[in-house]
Amino acid sequence: MTKETNKEKRIRRHKRVRSRIAGSAERPRLVMFRSNKHLYAQLIDDNTRETLASTSDFGVKKKIKGVAMSKELGKIMAGKAKEKNIVKIVFDRGGYKYHGNIKAFAEGAREEGLVF
Repeated sequence: MTKETNKEKRIRRHKRVRSRIAGSAERPRLVMFRSNKHLYAQLIDDNTRETLASTSDFGVKKKIKGVAMSKELGKIMAGKAKEKNIVKIVFDRGGYKYHGNIKAFAEGAREEGLVF
C-alpha cells in the first residue's frame, strides 16, 4: 500500500467538491489554482463551458507578496466580475484548505462586493 501524496489528496478533495457545485450564467464558479509561486483565478460558466474572466498575480503591478497579494488579487477579480454585471458566485477553492492565501483572496473579493 502506497502513501497518498499531498497533491493526490488535493485532487481527491477537489473532485468531491466539484461533484456538488457547478457554475451557471447567473452564478458562475470562481475557481482557484495555487502553485508554489503564483495564484490564478477564473470565473467559469459550466453550462456553456466558457471562461468569463480570469486573473493571476502576474497582472498585479504592485510589489507585494503573500497574503496581501492574494487579497489584492481577490479585489481585482471582483472588479472584473462587476464589469460583467456578476455579483453572486459559487466559490470553488480547488481542493485547497480555506486558510492563508485562499482565505485572503475570498475576503478581498467579498470586500469589493462579490456574494458567495
